[in-house]
Amino acid sequence: MSSEKQQPRKQQEKARHHSRNRNRERYDLGALTTSNPELKSHIKPNKYGTESIDFSNPIAVKLLNKALLNHYYGIKYWEFSDENLCPPIPGRADYIHHMADLLVENNSDTIPTGDKIVCLDVGIGASCIYPLIGVTEYGWRFIGSDIDAKSIESAQNIVNSNSSIKGKVECRLQSNPTNIFRGIIHTKDKIDVVICNPPFHSSIEDAQKGTRRKIKNLTGKNVETPELNFAGISNELIYDGGEYRFIQNMIRESQQFSKDCFWFSTLVSKHSNLKRIDKLLKKIEVTQIKTILMGTGNKTSRIVAWTFLSGEEQKKWIETRT
Repeated sequence: MSSEKQQPRKQQEKARHHSRNRNRERYDLGALTTSNPELKSHIKPNKYGTESIDFSNPIAVKLLNKALLNHYYGIKYWEFSDENLCPPIPGRADYIHHMADLLVENNSDTIPTGDKIVCLDVGIGASCIYPLIGVTEYGWRFIGSDIDAKSIESAQNIVNSNSSIKGKVECRLQSNPTNIFRGIIHTKDKIDVVICNPPFHSSIEDAQKGTRRKIKNLTGKNVETPELNFAGISNELIYDGGEYRFIQNMIRESQQFSKDCFWFSTLVSKHSNLKRIDKLLKKIEVTQIKTILMGTGNKTSRIVAWTFLSGEEQKKWIETRT
């Protein structure tokens, strides 16, 4: 099949990004290599004959993301261990933009910006990616939690090393790995939105199977013992019981903080988990549930958001933020 026939399909895939996503169009590799010259050696024609990078190569992916953050978001320092998860920037930006849209609904159709808006990132990770995008795009203040002390140290180092972000992100260590919000949300905290990219594998075998499938989709090659192309240490990728068990625990614990947070939300990678999540949310009698579809490249995901606040409580909450 010719590259001309393939082009409309590629454009359609890119168009599935949020309208405010800075990477809706094809990557400007010339500009990106200027931002990060190391990237240049990893650019080569893909199977359609178009210049690209090898997305099955963790080093190439990390260099691309460093270039994207530098060129589009002004992030000069983004260093963390290669063993940690290296997130795809466009997909993470989509989540932030969709949550901004959710806040618009109760804010006279305008996006609330500035540091009065507080976002809790459950599982900030070593890369600190959601706060970097959220602060840059909307000026929100962030609290980032993680069960891994090294990830917290890495995220805080990234924050402190970028003047545009410094002082706007507070990293908090979750000392009890069985808790999600307890020990992180303090008595005086008022959280406008919780975001979370939960671990979605139930075991290392499950994680390797997913990576083999991803590499085959990207390269057409069967790899028996793959290197994870977005890296990731075990607690970032694996949770006993998988994605549903993590979200189940998150939902149940959210009841304790029902008046301390406007919107709770989480990514849901597996479509098969949606019905059970919806059933659980209705069981605990939340006042609203939102399911938001996200499409990035060949992958479709969704955000599930919920709130316990009544209409009157929502109105009063917004009044304190303006």
